[in-house]
Amino acid sequence: MAPPRLYHESLYRFAEAQPSYWEATAGPRDLTAAPLESDESADVAIIGGGFTGLSAALHLARDFGVDVRVLEAGHIGWGASGRNGGFCGMGGVKLSLKKQLTDFGAEEVRRYYQAQVEAIELVRTLGQDEGIDFQAKGNAEVTVAHGPRHFDELVRYAETQRSLLGLESTTVSREAFAESGYKSPEQHGALILKPTFGLHPLRFALGLARAAERRGAKLHPASEVLSWTKEGDRHLLATKGGTLRARQVIVACNGFMPEHLHKTLMARALPVQSNIIVTRPLREDELTAQQWRLDDPAIDSRHLFFYFRLLPDGRLLIGGRGDCHGDPAGSDRTFDYIARRVREIWPHWAAVEIEYRWRGLVCFTTGLRPAIGRFPDDPSVYFGFGYHGNGVNNATWTGRELARWLAGSNSGDDPEPMHLPALVRGLPHRFHLPGLRLPLLRAAIAYHAFKDKLSDRR
Repeated sequence: MAPPRLYHESLYRFAEAQPSYWEATAGPRDLTAAPLESDESADVAIIGGGFTGLSAALHLARDFGVDVRVLEAGHIGWGASGRNGGFCGMGGVKLSLKKQLTDFGAEEVRRYYQAQVEAIELVRTLGQDEGIDFQAKGNAEVTVAHGPRHFDELVRYAETQRSLLGLESTTVSREAFAESGYKSPEQHGALILKPTFGLHPLRFALGLARAAERRGAKLHPASEVLSWTKEGDRHLLATKGGTLRARQVIVACNGFMPEHLHKTLMARALPVQSNIIVTRPLREDELTAQQWRLDDPAIDSRHLFFYFRLLPDGRLLIGGRGDCHGDPAGSDRTFDYIARRVREIWPHWAAVEIEYRWRGLVCFTTGLRPAIGRFPDDPSVYFGFGYHGNGVNNATWTGRELARWLAGSNSGDDPEPMHLPALVRGLPHRFHLPGLRLPLLRAAIAYHAFKDKLSDRR
């Protein structure tokens, strides 16, 4: 019997790859990874073969010589790590900056954002050190003001980023951005935040997997964990083909969290659907018509923002929030809406064909911030999730930090990683009335859509 899932079953077909641009251009798939087909053992078992799990496996095997195995329900990079927009940038928190400062104080908030810069550079360094061709493009993230008043807000926010958070943040006027970025009816200047860049996320995930395998980690795709029990000090993770026994477990699942496996995971995460389309390659005359010169990944300034970037082969990628059910018909409507927005934002591209479209799940928490820690009732289980749509660098950094923490821990006296910024520490509270998570999400999306419409009329 299939476990209960929040969304339509079509989002959880682990044997099927998404029809994405990333899947079509992933390059060599030369891993030795194979499904778990017997009863095996390891020091550490990792549930989830995305950025968090692969980074943890790589760092445990490479830096500490730990015997580690990864169990992935689909293929390596099947989940959000192979479906996202490829933004390696700052974020991970949906809590307002004012609330961050109130709850954690200026020093801890600054520590968090400096860790974000560190995480971006970690991705870049791993690419260089491990020979991963993830097709980097750009050196900043651009937030485009979609109206004149929103540019004024971006100017104030850039000043706060510089003075309070120590970030490299500047703004450019509509006229200046028309020369360096693009022209559009919905372009009224922009905020430029460094050092973000764009990449090919599935190539990065597969590169991490190859690097982990070279260091001795064993990866098991098509090995969904069906049950999780414990005998003495050993965890038993049963799959269709066998059982993996391990002293320690890392839960690295994010938006596709298998919360049914363990009572501690129940209702800790809210998966939120995100949909992406990619056009055919744009011709030079089409780029010139919009005065497009932008290499950096970008978002607009709405609450329910769109994210977009020009890929290395000249295609436009644009994504946005999906529906709250996940059935194919609802996704088709979302894809059509995103395509319509392309025509509205860049009118000269109204007739450009869409060649790829796919969807996935990002992960929200009750605290609207990432979560790194140990199970309160079992310090042999570690977790890292809740990246709120910024998983490329956050998940990679989290995997490394979990590896360091696990390898250096000799007791259960440290349920939280106290060396990390306070914003990421500990298990988030459960969602109240977990069965109503999706109706409440629909209400929240409607609220923010109303705020956007109200803001646009002012």
